[in-house]
Order: sequence, then C-alpha cells, then structure tokens
Amino acid sequence: MSQRIAILAFAAAALVSASIDAQQITRDAVPGITNFARLETTVACGGATKPEAVPELKKMGFASIINLRLPDERDANVDAEAAAAKAAGITFVHIPFNVQSPAPDLVDRFLAAVTNPANQPAYIHCGGGSRAAAMWMIKRVEVDHWDEARALKEAEALGLTSSAVKDFAVNYIHTHKS
Repeated sequence: MSQRIAILAFAAAALVSASIDAQQITRDAVPGITNFARLETTVACGGATKPEAVPELKKMGFASIINLRLPDERDANVDAEAAAAKAAGITFVHIPFNVQSPAPDLVDRFLAAVTNPANQPAYIHCGGGSRAAAMWMIKRVEVDHWDEARALKEAEALGLTSSAVKDFAVNYIHTHKS
C-alpha cells in the first residue's frame, strides 16, 4: 500500500512540475498588432503595434505599454502610440532598443518599467517581437532567477526569432550574472 501511495505522490509531483514548466502562451489575432503572444495574465509581447490597437489593449486589461522601437523605424509612430495610450489611460514607456548599438542603461530601464507593480500587466512590443521577447528573457533570468534554457524556451515561444537579438540577450545574461 505504501508503494502505491509513493507512486501516486511521484505522479502528482511530476504533473505539478510539468505544469510549472509548461508554456502558457496564447496567440491571439488583435487588430493592429502583429505577432501578439500573451503569457497568462503577466505579460504579452508583440510586434508592430498601431495606435488604434491601444484601446483593445486597455480592454484586455493591460496597465502599460513598453515600446522598444526606434522612433525612425518604418511605421513606428511612437508619438501617436504614446498619445493613444494617454487617451486610453495606459502608462506608456518608450525604451528605444537599437540592436547594433544598445544604450548602456537599456536593460536597467526595461527591468525598472516591467517590474513596477503599477505597470502590470505589461504589453511589450517592438517591430517583430524578437526584442520584446529577448528583454522578457533577461527579466526571467535576472529578476525571476530562471535558468537560461527555460527562459530561452519561453522567449522563443513569445517570438524571439532574431539570432542577433538572442545573442544580445544571452551575452547580457552571461556578463551580468547575479
């Protein structure tokens, strides 16, 4: 009988462990947003986001938008998005992320914004989704103390596809170990 209980306990532990590691990411079609991927209720990452999509983000319950696009990117429209966020009552944080020459305080500013309770849940976006997912990966390792492999798996599910952006995130993690 005790062997049966031990087997059941092991099976239950395995299920709990699997659910903790499971990627609870959903992809939704949101008008005005490319590559929208939501991680439960914590965060969503996306690509190009039009200002007219902001009211839908508000309806979905997002408290903030963290825009990682450079102002001169094609169709970035940062000022119009900021105005739409203000009109919708959503905090707008602009942290331009240039992959070739990232600002020295880029990650610090991102981590401060995304971990601020007033900004949660946050919608993070860039042009295609890679920069947003990479920054979330860094947050998972640096703040949540996830191992790199687990954080990378989640980031890839959220939209990390660029090898240059992945290299940036991995290099940052390796050079900033806590």
